[in-house]
Amino acid sequence: MSAQPDHTPTPATPYAPAPGAPAELLTQLRADRRAAHWVPAFERDWAKALDDARHTFSLTPLHEVVRTWQLRVAAAPAVDAFMDSGRDETDFVDLDDVLGGRP
Repeated sequence: MSAQPDHTPTPATPYAPAPGAPAELLTQLRADRRAAHWVPAFERDWAKALDDARHTFSLTPLHEVVRTWQLRVAAAPAVDAFMDSGRDETDFVDLDDVLGGRP
């Protein structure tokens, strides 16, 4: 009898967005009222991630940009509601601290 397990655990699959996710995300960003700021920022992040992916032969930087921006878009209504409520935001938490720094 062996002390080894009968199966090999499979490693956790990293997050991989759908192939059309970046284009869909860019469409959402362009339709948002923050488009003037968000679209250039997304395109800058995407260009940097694309360059990183070329050097590392890994799609992870691109996946991280999509994930980060999807979270930003998802959080926008809550941020708007908070800002519209008139609450004091002097003790805010930077979104990059919550989501992690940009790649």
